[in-house]
Amino acid sequence: MSDEKKCIGKEPRKIIAKVISQKGYCAIGHKVGDKIEIDHFGVKGDICINALFTMLPVAYAMMHNSYFPWLKDQCKELHACPDPHNPVVFELDRSEDMDRKVTG
Repeated sequence: MSDEKKCIGKEPRKIIAKVISQKGYCAIGHKVGDKIEIDHFGVKGDICINALFTMLPVAYAMMHNSYFPWLKDQCKELHACPDPHNPVVFELDRSEDMDRKVTG
């Protein structure tokens, strides 16, 4: 199954934001391997509010099956926190279904 068919469909997707790189001093304490889960029901895990604010538009688009023509793998996108002196890089992964379904 191609990554596009696996990660882009009709149902909203769960987003897992995983820290893949951290340099300098992170005031929140993010470290490589940390995971945050984002779905329609909220955010699970600790995340810097600045990183979350800049990440949400991309995460929301990914959650709702947007296609990004610049990505080789439609399941994953990289996102950096906005602190240029102490960068934390997250990998946003939408390869998992949401645990609960949205109704209404």
